[in-house]
Amino acid sequence: QVPLVESGGGLVQAGGSLRLSCAASGLTFSSYTMGWFRQAPGKEREFVAAINWDSRTTYYLDSVKGRFTISRDNAKNTVYLQMNSLKPEDTAVYYCAGDLFGAGSRWSHEYEHWGQGTQVTVSS
Repeated sequence: QVPLVESGGGLVQAGGSLRLSCAASGLTFSSYTMGWFRQAPGKEREFVAAINWDSRTTYYLDSVKGRFTISRDNAKNTVYLQMNSLKPEDTAVYYCAGDLFGAGSRWSHEYEHWGQGTQVTVSS
């Protein structure tokens, strides 16, 4: 059973919006800091955003601040990434990840659980 499943990716024009969702199962979701990462073709996976267990603290990649918003609903075991004002350089496969009792790390190796990824393509 895959503990994290992303959805909501797709093709959008520059300036448009998408909302990604990541549903968790088989985890004590509220014990996890949740993060979003992305990987573009030929590039390394990079941190995008993270949110701690009670939503009090969020972290963002500088280039997405003011455009992306991470949130979570512990009752639904789901984390979201609202992406507005999308740019072609946001094109990538987006992954959600869980870090047990994490502190909002930007390092992918800190996260124990990963989803399979969802493709986001932004056309110019």
